[in-house]
Amino acid sequence: MKRTTICYIEKDNQYLMLYRNKKKEDYNKGKWIGVGGKIECGETPEQCILREVREETGLILTAYQYRGIIRFTFDLWEDEEMYLYTATEFEGELNKECNEGELAWFPISEVMNLNTWEGDRIFLQKLIDGEMNIDLTLHYKGDKLIDVK
Repeated sequence: MKRTTICYIEKDNQYLMLYRNKKKEDYNKGKWIGVGGKIECGETPEQCILREVREETGLILTAYQYRGIIRFTFDLWEDEEMYLYTATEFEGELNKECNEGELAWFPISEVMNLNTWEGDRIFLQKLIDGEMNIDLTLHYKGDKLIDVK
């Protein structure tokens, strides 16, 4: 099982979103997601999210919070355990280029209208509602969500 992190960075009632469009082999291709990535050997989820945000955005998180864990089961891809974070303070300037895709700020009220994974809308709504300790398992067949626990 792959272990990953994701962070939704908030500024002025907007989330920073990443449109995945640069990697040839990417099951997230064409989708808007938060910023994050794979946990490296010996790395904690917290260390990973700090590194991934810095690498992908150029930003250094100074106030962030663990919000929960999301498990994905797939029939086409490796299952995934994803540690979910939000951040409200950071330093630095946003990168103009990201090797994963395009970065853009969206009003939180519009994020649910973006082309995201169906299951992402479930935990995004929980984030927007201020829920803590989110614990979900999302089962996919292809890119279709078939069960939520």
